[in-house]
Amino acid sequence: MQTVQPNSTLVSPRPFSEQSAPMSIVNRVVAEFVGTATLLIAVVGSGIQAERLSPGDSGLALLENSIATGVTLVAVILALGPISGAHLNPLVTLADTVLGSTKARAVLPYIVAQFIGGGVGAVLANLMFGLPAVEISQKQRSSIGLWLAEAIATFGLVVVIYGVIRSGRASAAPYAVGAYIAGAYWFTASTSFANPAVTLARTLSDTFSGIQPSSTGPFIAAQVVGAIVAVLFTRFLYRSHRP
Repeated sequence: MQTVQPNSTLVSPRPFSEQSAPMSIVNRVVAEFVGTATLLIAVVGSGIQAERLSPGDSGLALLENSIATGVTLVAVILALGPISGAHLNPLVTLADTVLGSTKARAVLPYIVAQFIGGGVGAVLANLMFGLPAVEISQKQRSSIGLWLAEAIATFGLVVVIYGVIRSGRASAAPYAVGAYIAGAYWFTASTSFANPAVTLARTLSDTFSGIQPSSTGPFIAAQVVGAIVAVLFTRFLYRSHRP
């Protein structure tokens, strides 16, 4: 079986690198699948719970949703980062490849696992709250402001990840990412999807965190633009720093 070196994208894998063999690609792909599924359970599940506990108060519901998502991200990255890097996001995987940490042969398996994991997570969240397994969202999210927000949200996410890592503070990355996403729920008009796998998965739940399938194309395009600009900016700003 082919193996690749442990990834250090979000958490230093030093304890694992001391083992007799590196993590296999299967281990890493499973970690990405489980991590992305857990993230979607948190996003969709906390959205449903918030809507039920705080009916008619969208501000309080968003606060509950953002806190649950942010703290879950910290926990998942801490747990799975040493195995796969805890990308949980196709654009982070691609950025990590361009910036020299993820091997090219791992890109497709990672991305497939993230998209499937996201869908499974959304379905499990629906079932957990007694809803149909798949309920296509009717929540339209379409405007120039929302697309700009997604570009900004994704730009910020990538810069936070690699700014922390390239400045030699990789151990702080889980907390930085969780804090950034929780904050970006509030300072972006789109509530910061910033992730194509998350965006598509959220079409499967017609609840607080859902998005209509017809709205996903421009969202993902804006996310790609934000990620590209962030990679260029990171290379410029931290060109003298090594991951």
